[in-house]
Amino acid sequence: MPEEDEEIVAAVVAGKIPSYVLETRLGDCRRAAGIRREAVRRITGREIEGLPLDGFDYASILGQCCELPVGYVQLPVGIAGPLLLDGQRYYVPMATTEGCLVASTNRGCKAIAESGGATSVVLRDGMTRAPVARLPTARRAADVRAFLEDPDNFETLSMVFNRSSRFARLQGVQCAMAGRNLYMRFTCSTGDAMGMNMISKGVQNVLDFLQDDFPDMDVISISGNFCSDKKPAAVNWIEGRGKSVVCEAVIKEEVVKKVLKTDVQSLVELNMIKNLAGSAIAGALGGFNAHASNIVTAIFIATGQDPAQNVESSHCITMLESINDGKDLHISVTMPSIEVGTVGGGTQLASQSACLDLLGVKGANRDSPGSNARLLATVVAGGVLAGELSLLSALAAGQLVKSHMKYNRSSKDMTKIVP
Repeated sequence: MPEEDEEIVAAVVAGKIPSYVLETRLGDCRRAAGIRREAVRRITGREIEGLPLDGFDYASILGQCCELPVGYVQLPVGIAGPLLLDGQRYYVPMATTEGCLVASTNRGCKAIAESGGATSVVLRDGMTRAPVARLPTARRAADVRAFLEDPDNFETLSMVFNRSSRFARLQGVQCAMAGRNLYMRFTCSTGDAMGMNMISKGVQNVLDFLQDDFPDMDVISISGNFCSDKKPAAVNWIEGRGKSVVCEAVIKEEVVKKVLKTDVQSLVELNMIKNLAGSAIAGALGGFNAHASNIVTAIFIATGQDPAQNVESSHCITMLESINDGKDLHISVTMPSIEVGTVGGGTQLASQSACLDLLGVKGANRDSPGSNARLLATVVAGGVLAGELSLLSALAAGQLVKSHMKYNRSSKDMTKIVP
């Protein structure tokens, strides 16, 4: 390390230079990360040798993706597919460290393709943000609520809200009260962005506007948890958040037997007892599925989505029915709150951008704003459909433990690895 950098490291270790100012002070993001990493090594006494430093564009994350970087974590990306969805073939990128997950989803894709493919429909498309304000009395809070929910005021509210962005368009406001606290759940379209920043700007515009007529309104927080972001919530399960998608397919009897190694009746019975009754006994909230979050999270990480939003994005009810005199299987997944975008955040990083490009949804769609993000949401739902189909089949056939022992266990002798 150059003498000049040694002096900076020593100053960081001594607390004379805050670590967070290195990028600004040095004007070199890679150099800043290296100096910070060396300071951490000296402070902790840990080498962190397995964490790579070189080979990453640190300038690309400055001010938008990650603060105080010292390296990056490598994750393998597997491809499941082709997923035949709405007449198109998609090769689905999945970033995961769980053995069997990509292989199982790939088997589900095969079963869907050999049965003619899956179809999807986007029911709703609207991001939400719900600020909370306190009024002097509950009656006064009810006055604000009445103003917000009055259809005659919607045009004015929309004009105030929409000026925050050329893509944000207010769709509605739903209010709830707890005493004199008023929770205002705004819903808007956000183009191809996931949209949290966009809707927050619009909401702030409306709050500023409201305080002209309601000067006694005390805004407690731009988010009052009625949104509800990154938390399991019935409001998302019932009302939806982001993209609400249904994806379905009919799996032929011969495909169930040949590819999935089970039979239609066993799958229908298992889904009822496990995903429906079992989840009800567990008191599940939006968790009436086998492992939707597995596929959602893997696709989210690969494509630069916010992994924490897998909480509500994984809300899913999986339905299975026998049709055509019990010969064939109808399977569907209903997912009311898939939160995805194809611009902003981690989507602009090189690896994540490449995965979006693989799906044909990189960046914004200039001809039809929002269509790329909606397409990505349907691919997520299609991936979940494939994953549900394959895992349920493995459970019905008693193959789960055997497959995980084969694909999800290291062949290394762990006793020879020195800690």
